Amino acid sequence: MKQIHVAKHAPEAHLVKGFLESNGITATVRGEFLTSGWGELPVDVCSVWISDDRQFDRAQALLVAFLRGDFARQFHGQHWRCPKCGEQIEGQFTDCWKCGAARSA
Repeated sequence: MKQIHVAKHAPEAHLVKGFLESNGITATVRGEFLTSGWGELPVDVCSVWISDDRQFDRAQALLVAFLRGDFARQFHGQHWRCPKCGEQIEGQFTDCWKCGAARSA
């Protein structure tokens, strides 16, 4: 296991974990329950680790692109309409924020 990202808080760590897993990289969040003990102090204890060390370079490249906003720019302007509830969703999202339905192919 290798550490790929140190997060400011648990929601950020889970966002990174979900992003990596959506790209086929198994990840784990460590230290998320320790953050509540520190209160508002800036302590880096919540981190994301990948299971397969061989995927580190790919994971790091994907994460850098994600944090730079490359994926958001790639899908900018590619809105889609939810097939279940009709909500208009931005292109970078794969599921409807309103009802949870998956984007159709």
